[in-house]
Amino acid sequence: MSRFTPPSASENPVRRYDIWLWVILVLLAALYPFTQPTTARLLIAIQMFMLITLASNWNLIGGMTGYVDFGHLTFFGIGAYTVGILMTRSGEVIFAPQLSFWQAWPFSGLTAMLFALTLGAATLRLKGPYFSIAMLATLLAMREIVRLFTPLTGGGGGLDLPPELNRIQEYYIALGLMALSVGLMWWIRNSEFGLSLLAIREDEIGAEMRGINTTLHKTTAFALSAFLTGLVGGFWAWQNTYIDPDVVFFEPRNLEMIMAAVLGGLGTVWGPPLGAAVLYWLREFFWNRFLFAHLLGLGLMLIFVVLFLPGGLVGLLQKGRVTSVLDLWRLQPAHEEET
Repeated sequence: MSRFTPPSASENPVRRYDIWLWVILVLLAALYPFTQPTTARLLIAIQMFMLITLASNWNLIGGMTGYVDFGHLTFFGIGAYTVGILMTRSGEVIFAPQLSFWQAWPFSGLTAMLFALTLGAATLRLKGPYFSIAMLATLLAMREIVRLFTPLTGGGGGLDLPPELNRIQEYYIALGLMALSVGLMWWIRNSEFGLSLLAIREDEIGAEMRGINTTLHKTTAFALSAFLTGLVGGFWAWQNTYIDPDVVFFEPRNLEMIMAAVLGGLGTVWGPPLGAAVLYWLREFFWNRFLFAHLLGLGLMLIFVVLFLPGGLVGLLQKGRVTSVLDLWRLQPAHEEET
């Protein structure tokens, strides 16, 4: 018999007025450029918004669905190179003049989503750490593929995108992406679709026995998460004006989006944004004071969170059934024993 228990509204509750608080925070953030901040401060805000967006996107598949993705940066990279190629070498791809950022940007999300649909058909059949390892291998393989396809991707030399530096415009794009991503996660968490994802996370076999199309739900969550992450990658490439395999497929960025979700609280709506904000400022602290050991400091912090704060910051206030990576992996052996 399965030990599956349908998620209830009391598990990691999402209150209706939370979304209005989020809207107010976004509107206040929209007023920030009117205070005439320096370019450096705008760039700091843009980077923090992107980290919040990436953490929320990862949380959809890693926290809500229970498939811990160690290679989610693959979709960021696909989005970045889609924009880079279409803005610099579109004649070699679609035999058309070079596209502007606004013309190329939607394709960054669509390309990442199509790749996720293809990849998910194979990887989403795996469970627990096997899925995580497969996704990590995909990330490493994609970086080498990009490096080898020099005529299209520029190889190790990378691609130079047309510079269109406008920090205020970039600020509002990043703010809009963040608002959209977090708002969408709130809607999903309050929907039947979100409850089905939580059911899959708790007990996939039990959820399927109770009529949930687990394959469809997992694939949809995977594709949606990839689409949003691809959009962030495409925006980042345009904003950075230069991409190469090592800069785009930068492992610490992959680690940071996971750390942010774990630090805030897996499977919650507000945990990843909170964790990403805290992580960003901790990273700046370590970077400014311990330049050559900042990754060590962040790694030790992750170990501390996993061992002593598995529920994350939100977990201090909420008692969810599953809030840590270790809990997610521990569910799988129980499933196997019950089959």
